[in-house]
Amino acid sequence: MEKKPRIGIMTGGGDCPGLNAAIRACTKTAIKTGYEVIGIHNGWQGLLEHDDEVLNWVHTSGIIDKGGTILGTSRVSPLCVENGVQRVRDRIEVLRLESIVVLGGEGSLSLSYKMYRQGIPIIGIPKTIDNDVRETDFSIGFQTAVQIATDALDRLRSTAESHHRVMLLEVMGRNTGWIATYAGLANGAVEITIPEIPLTEERLDVICEKLKNRRSSGIKFSIVVVAEGTQLPGMTTPPPENLTHVAEAITLKPGVAQILGNIIQEKTGLETRVSTLGYIQRGGTPVAYDRVLATAFGVKATELAKEKKYGEMTALHGTRIVGVPLEKVVKGVKTVNLNAYNIAKRFFA
Repeated sequence: MEKKPRIGIMTGGGDCPGLNAAIRACTKTAIKTGYEVIGIHNGWQGLLEHDDEVLNWVHTSGIIDKGGTILGTSRVSPLCVENGVQRVRDRIEVLRLESIVVLGGEGSLSLSYKMYRQGIPIIGIPKTIDNDVRETDFSIGFQTAVQIATDALDRLRSTAESHHRVMLLEVMGRNTGWIATYAGLANGAVEITIPEIPLTEERLDVICEKLKNRRSSGIKFSIVVVAEGTQLPGMTTPPPENLTHVAEAITLKPGVAQILGNIIQEKTGLETRVSTLGYIQRGGTPVAYDRVLATAFGVKATELAKEKKYGEMTALHGTRIVGVPLEKVVKGVKTVNLNAYNIAKRFFA
């Protein structure tokens, strides 16, 4: 009996909502196309440790709305393991894999490109709540994270109104401020701070003055959204456009929103409180948009694999799902579209 061709699939880096929807779509499309699908557990670690399983229709049914990843994930890199690349090649040969579909963010896709340059047949799917992967309008997980952050801001506003406070919410976004920008715009926040626009002493004074004027005009509450990578006066974090890989990002001191909140309260005399959303943004059920996007990406990834277009990534361009070279994807992070930020800015304070 002739053996069917095989496709492998893995998730790498941090989890995000929508991964299982993509795994489901890729697996079921591949099976219908005549492939067998091998699920690789815990990213590249699964190939190094021979931890994998055959995925079928049953495994991938009923998971489209499930958060996390049924395959597990890790940040293990074969490039950092002795003889790691050859061990990956050997395992691919044993499993008879024609290609591997990698669901990853900026860091995992950068690693995938390096593995592709080593001769590993890879197709990428962009997933990250930060939405900082180049060459695609949106990545899997971003819209869900924005909805979670928006829901949190809406709840904070009711407390801010009741107690006449300034409320700050710190959201994820170490190198880029996509979540802060979109959630702040959706909530009607009076200020949004992002890594792309460092806070100078002058801008801090302007923000504080606006918050005081808002109070004196009769509006007794304010909501401020703070991306965790916001650069305060005196911080020396390199700007996002100079970051060519996630590993180059320096570790920030925790609680930038708390520092900013203390500054605002000291400068304005207004009662100020701070909340940090943290990992809540990454977990749970994906919204409909992410399920649909993940499904479309999974289908496209299978098509790229069938056409042997290795070294490409699925991407959203407007309303079209296309393949783009990973070589373009890994040239740095995608910073916030300032057109969107400027729309939000019209309503600041």
